[in-house]
Amino acid sequence: MKKNVLDTNLTGKVAVVTGAGGVLCSNFAKVLARAGAKVALLDLNEEAAKVFADEIVAEGGVAKAYSCNVLDREICCNVAKQVLADLGPCDILINGAGGNNPKATTDKEYFEIGDIDADTKSFFDLDAAGVGFVFNLNFLGTLIPTQAFAEQMVGRPGCNILNISSMNAYTPLTKIPAYSGAKAAISNFTQWLAVHFSKVGIRVNAIAPGFFSTKQNAKLLFNEDGTPTARTGKILAATPMGRFGESEELEGGLLFLLNNDAAGFITGVVLPIDGGFSAYSGV
Repeated sequence: MKKNVLDTNLTGKVAVVTGAGGVLCSNFAKVLARAGAKVALLDLNEEAAKVFADEIVAEGGVAKAYSCNVLDREICCNVAKQVLADLGPCDILINGAGGNNPKATTDKEYFEIGDIDADTKSFFDLDAAGVGFVFNLNFLGTLIPTQAFAEQMVGRPGCNILNISSMNAYTPLTKIPAYSGAKAAISNFTQWLAVHFSKVGIRVNAIAPGFFSTKQNAKLLFNEDGTPTARTGKILAATPMGRFGESEELEGGLLFLLNNDAAGFITGVVLPIDGGFSAYSGV
C-alpha cells in the first residue's frame, strides 16, 4: 500500500535547530523529535536550550543542547563537528536564531516636524551599531550556520534547510526598519540558496510567520494589566482571521516543507503562515 505523503516521518534524520532556547524554535525542535528526528538544540544560552532538550528526552526522543553563537563561524563549525560525533551528519537545518534590538527601533510610526529636537527616538537617532546588530543576527546568523552544517549535506539527497522569514519581509512594519529589512534579506537569501544547492540534493525553503504572541513580544502587544496595546488593535484589524497565531499552527507548514515525498519538488519558496495578513489590502 502506498504511504500517505502527508505523514512526515523523520526517523533516522538529524535535525539542527538554532535559536532553540526560544518559544517558537523550541517547539520546532519538539515537533521534529516527535516525527522521529534526533535533534540538536543550539542557542547562545545553552541552559535555555537544555531545558527543552531534557523535555524531548523525557518524552522518549533523542536530543542534545549545545551552546552556539551563530555569529561566530569558528564556534559554529566546532558545534557542527560535535553534532556530527554525537548524532551523525545533519539532514535538516532550521535557521531560527534572530531578533530585533531597541536601538534599531523608532519610538513613533510617523516622523513629525520637531521630532529631531524632541525627547523621542526618531529615524535620525537610530544607532548604527544597533542596526548592524539586527542585520548581523538575522542574516549572518543564518548564513554562518548554513556554512557550518550544509557542508555535511552536500551530495546527500533529501537534505533540507528551512529559514525563518517574517511578514516584515513582504511589507515593512512601522518602527522596525532594520528587522524588516533583515527579514527581507532572509527571504531573498532563501531563494539564492535554493538555486545554489539545487544540484547537490539540498532543498531550501522558509516559513514567514505572521503575528504570534510570545514572551519576546508580549510587552509590544499587551499592557502591564493584560489589556491589548494600540498596536495589537492594528495587527488584529489587519489579520482577516482576527487573532494571533498559536505556535502549534506553524507545525503543519514546517513538516510539509521538510517532507521529501509531499514537497520534494518545492524549493526556494517562502510560505506565509499569517491568518491572511499578507493577502489583506485593508479595504
